[in-house]
Order: sequence, then structure tokens, then C-alpha cells
Amino acid sequence: MANGPVVHPADRTIGSRRLAALLPAEVRARPGYRSLADALRTLILDGRIALRVRLPAERELAAAVGASRATVTGAYDLLRESGYARSRRGSGTWTELPEGHGPVAALPLVGAGGYRPDGDPGIDLAIAAMGAPEGSLEAALAWAAPRLPSVARHPGYHPFGLPDLRTAVAERFTRRGLPTRPEQILVTAGAQQAFALVVSLLCGAGDRVVTENPTYANALDALRHARLRTASIAVSDAGWDMEIAESTLRQTVPRLAYVIPDFHNPTGSLMPEEDRQRLLEATRRTGTWLVVDETIADIALDVPAPAPLASLAPRGGADHVVTIGSLSKTHWGGLRVGWIRASAKMIAELTAVRVAADMTGSVLDQLVALPLLEGLDASLPTRLGQLREQREALVRSLERHTPEWSWELPPGGLSLWVDLGEPVSSALSERAAAAGVHIGRGARFGVDPGTFEHRLRIPYTLPADRLDEGVRRLAAAFHDGVPLPPSVERPYWVA
Repeated sequence: MANGPVVHPADRTIGSRRLAALLPAEVRARPGYRSLADALRTLILDGRIALRVRLPAERELAAAVGASRATVTGAYDLLRESGYARSRRGSGTWTELPEGHGPVAALPLVGAGGYRPDGDPGIDLAIAAMGAPEGSLEAALAWAAPRLPSVARHPGYHPFGLPDLRTAVAERFTRRGLPTRPEQILVTAGAQQAFALVVSLLCGAGDRVVTENPTYANALDALRHARLRTASIAVSDAGWDMEIAESTLRQTVPRLAYVIPDFHNPTGSLMPEEDRQRLLEATRRTGTWLVVDETIADIALDVPAPAPLASLAPRGGADHVVTIGSLSKTHWGGLRVGWIRASAKMIAELTAVRVAADMTGSVLDQLVALPLLEGLDASLPTRLGQLREQREALVRSLERHTPEWSWELPPGGLSLWVDLGEPVSSALSERAAAAGVHIGRGARFGVDPGTFEHRLRIPYTLPADRLDEGVRRLAAAFHDGVPLPPSVERPYWVA
């Protein structure tokens, strides 16, 4: 990589026609070497071309974009000079990042915490989650209290999860279109534990995995701690590039693929049904385990809530799909209840892995979760209405304070994926932190360090007045007249 002396050969390639299709129309219409280099650099920084991808030969790309070979040679020369490409005789030219764009040493912790010297508790925009719905936990505790003595007469060890809760989770999958039996459910301490268990069972150090790019930062941390090799599928404002996804799966034949098809975190995109079917078929062909994160699937603001991705597979064709979810986004992150839906055999194997580190989950938490899950469909409309209002408030604040920033309004989810127009995300988040605003800088969500420096993830999970104050402080940090300094690599914790 660019932060060391080792020269890496390309992990995979991108074809000339596919690369030409990714270029802006104005570049394809009048390809000059500088505009071509700028466009390629933008695609690399935006994660749409991953790092260590071999670029097409100069003659091939020239033919695909209708330019002279000298134009492509000049563009490649500029990329090499600026550190965005490297070449080696016999290995071609592949994408890289300039010196200094090294990995961020993020700790697996959540929350900004801390106060400014003036006592201001700050505004936490690093957490894309809401507080519990008013009265919901009290009501659930009141329901659970008289049932607790009966449960407490037993030792309290339920490695698979409380039987009634497993049944409730299975029944909800069935109502959503994916027939499920209780023995296909493992209750976990949240979706992050669910993902870590799946990775621990299915992958060994050095295995290849594929994720979307960008993707959920804590999932990336789990993959890095497991010492897995990652390849990526680009997710842009226009959605998933399924041609690259299929090509990546064919070329890397990964052990596991991790996706968030429902109101993707951080972009908010919703994967179309056709793309879901293509992904199911592509992973089936390569023998890849497909891990589907449904944590945000119920946060459907402008469209109906999607059916489980596995429900689109033909009968018997979803055995390679593992689905994870939790109550953290629909109810409260402090209630550590999540689940895994898979084959009964895999659930038994996952439970054996879980017992090695955690004999059982909290029975009290699971008992409280039971009425919340069973009443989820009735309680969601109020929750979603609140989120729509807060999303509108955030948009108004951004339009007022930072009209030069841009974003796509997502059909669901909990945040906007904001384009700053220049690669200053890390520096801006440092300056904003001094002003009491903690936020998820774009690079935290990138598979490759140094990408998405022009992006911020801004959740709309706070009340409107706090959102407006947070955006006002961000705008002041952005517009304060002093050039933003180079990024500082420190831990950034998000959820």
C-alpha cells in the first residue's frame, strides 16, 4: 500500500468498458488527460473503484472512451505522480492512495462522551440511533415483572435464547414472507455480537470477504480484527453496481459477503428486487455465505418495509443466507437483544461458538424484549413519523447553513450521506469536535483507508433543535476562514 515500501500486485481488475461507463458524461464526450485523471481520482476516493484494482491497459481504455492512447498515458502519469496509481513492469497499473493515507486505529467502542471545558455536553451525531420510545420500556417492564418469578425458578441458562422470544422472532420472519421455525433462530446480545459470531464460525484468518463500500464501520472493525482480506462492492448515490459486484464475486470467490440491502448504512439506499436476486444467484454460484444485516430494515420512511432478502430465493435456494437483526434501531440500543436466522444446523454450530465466550444472554433483557417485538408493527408508525419530521428538520438546517453541501434523500434509514464537495471530512470532524459536535467522518465507513474524505454521515435521530444547533456548529467549523488542516488519525467511534 501507499504507506509502506511494499509494492502490491492488483487483487483484481476492472474492464475498460466498465470503467468507461463509470466516467462522467462530460469526460466521455471530451476526454482530456487532466479531466480523465481527475475523474479516475474521484472514483477512487469515492470507493467506486477499490484500491489495488488493476486498471485497463492504456490502449484498451483509449478505445473504450474514444481518446488517443497519449491521453490515457498522460492521465495514468498524473495518477502515478499524485499517488493514486502505481505500476510495475509485467503487473500493469493499479489503484492506490498517496502517502499519509494510512489506516485509522479505531477502537471498538461506541459514543463520543466527554464535555467541553465550558460544560457543554456537546451534540453527538456519531450515533445513528434514537432513545427508547416514551413509555415503551416502562410498559415492557410492567409486563415482564409478574412473569419473572416463574422464569427465575430455573437456572437461567438459555444458550439459544429464551424459547418464547425465539418463537416470536421466527413468527415475525414468517409474517414478513420468510417461513421460519424457532430452531432457526439464535438470540444474541445485539446484531454486532451476531455478526461477530457468524464471522468467527465461517471464516479463518486470511480468508477473503466482500463488503459494500462504504459500509457499517463496526462491521469493518470486526472483519479487521478477524484478520480477513476484504474486497468491496461500490454503493453510490445511485445504488449498487451489480456488474462490479458479480465480477468481484467471480474474481475473488470470497468465503463470506456482508450486505445491508435495506436502507443501507450509511447511504440509506434500498436495494432493488432485481439486484437482490442477482446477488443471491451470484453468491450461490461462488459458494459464498451471504450475511444480510436487517438492523435498519424496519425504518421504512417513504416506501413499504422490504421483505427479507432470503425470501426471494427459490425453494431450497437460500441455505447460504444468514440474516441478522436487532431491536437497537427500532427501540433502544441499551436493550442488547439481537438475533441470527439461519438453518437449524448452523444455529446449533453458532450456539457452540457463542457458549465458548458467553454461556447465555440476559434473560431479563429477553423477557422485556418479548412484548416490544410482539407489538413492533403497532408501535412503528409513531416512531417513523417522528423520524420523518426530524429528517425534514435536518434537511432544512443543511439548506440554511450549508447550501453548498449535497445529498440524496434516502427512502428510509437513520442518516444522510452528505457530500462536502471537497475532501476535508476528517479535518472538519476534528474541528467540529472542538466545538462540541461529534460526527462520523466519511473515511470511517470506507473499506480502504483514506476514501470518502468528502463525506459525512449525519443522522436525523436527535430532536429538531439539537439537529439545527449541530449543523450550525458544523457550518461554522467549515466556514471559519482558516483552511482545514490535514486529517489527524485518532479513534472515531460510531454506531
